[in-house]
Amino acid sequence: MRSPILDYLDTIIEQTAHIESGALADYIPELAAADPDRVAVALCTVNGTVYASGDTDHEFSIQSMSKPFAYAQAIEERGLKTVLKHIGVEPSGEAFNELSLDPQTGKPRNPMINAGAITTHALLDDDEESAVDRMLGLFSRLAERPIKVDEAVAASELATGDRNLGLAYLLHSSGALRQEPRTAVTGYIRQCAASVTVRDLALMAATLANGGVQPNTGERLFSRTGTRHLLSVMASCGMYDAAGDWLTTVGIPAKSGVAGGIIGVLPGQIGVAVFSPRLDPHGNSARGVEMMQLLSDDLGLHLMEASRPARSSLRETREVTVEGQPATVYVLQGDLVLSSIESLVRVLIEDPPATELVVFDLSRVDEVLPVARRTASETATKLIDEGHRIALVDPEETVVGFSDSQGRAVEWWSVERLEKGTVGSV
Repeated sequence: MRSPILDYLDTIIEQTAHIESGALADYIPELAAADPDRVAVALCTVNGTVYASGDTDHEFSIQSMSKPFAYAQAIEERGLKTVLKHIGVEPSGEAFNELSLDPQTGKPRNPMINAGAITTHALLDDDEESAVDRMLGLFSRLAERPIKVDEAVAASELATGDRNLGLAYLLHSSGALRQEPRTAVTGYIRQCAASVTVRDLALMAATLANGGVQPNTGERLFSRTGTRHLLSVMASCGMYDAAGDWLTTVGIPAKSGVAGGIIGVLPGQIGVAVFSPRLDPHGNSARGVEMMQLLSDDLGLHLMEASRPARSSLRETREVTVEGQPATVYVLQGDLVLSSIESLVRVLIEDPPATELVVFDLSRVDEVLPVARRTASETATKLIDEGHRIALVDPEETVVGFSDSQGRAVEWWSVERLEKGTVGSV
């Protein structure tokens, strides 16, 4: 059975196919030569499961999406107090490459604009290993595969990097830069030229959603307090001079890159990544912003949506015999949100029910968000198509009127009817 979450991601691509606005980043020759019709979307839960659709294996340069991870690494290595001495945390309200510093402190206003990112990169350098090598090692641990620099992109950016070099000299003259300007810019550009896919980015974002712990390896890469600080900065500064619009509409900490990628983080639940190369006037992917907007609306991602923390929706699975017929019973619990319903769907796919009759006991379920209801409806369709009967035990009527995605009704059982079943082995 194919996961309905993959079907949903397919629809996100279909629903945004009409968006052809925006332009490639033509000030970097390699990016100007990109295929403008490439598109991909991926999400990764905090348990490390990645779902992706579109050009999922296409590699593109991480660009400014490297900034959050470099900043988090600088906090780990130098400590937050030291980092804050060099870089502020206030939204700039300016373009990402603006030639400006805070007039009172002489520092970059935040680490998500180029001035702050160059300063961050310089903080990472030491005598034993270059900042670029350390960042590539970090990216590789986040993505669980070797991440390398796209040398063609790096050379193209270095050849047209006068503005970043100007920023570095401005920083150096104010005493904010710990390295020689050309060295800092060269390292920063190579950091931004690392090649990634949307799958990589979703997993990297999920590490931030998981409090700094890589979901699959269990390795703590960033401290919990450092991750919280980073996500706060991403929420207010990650989308440049469109950050206010982003926070009010999409409503999650995010970071974009001029190759066309955007990452987003819903703490405690998922990391999201989209890719489409055409950029809007703010330097953000035009189609990517729309994909993120749809994901936020459909999945209830906005941070200001009141909901309780997610946990696995599956309390237990057991086999019973009811009225002489074998049945597999899935006992659910808590609030059904995206991450909790995903864990149930994954169980159904990896270990399908062996009986014709499948019962979902919702007696312990408190609330069902729209995304969980829709995902459950699509899952019911797949189960019915595979020959299963579905029964729901829902004494609190949390999913009243529920049917599969084709309108086919399911059976409604009382708690008493289920309790009459004879429990067998799972």
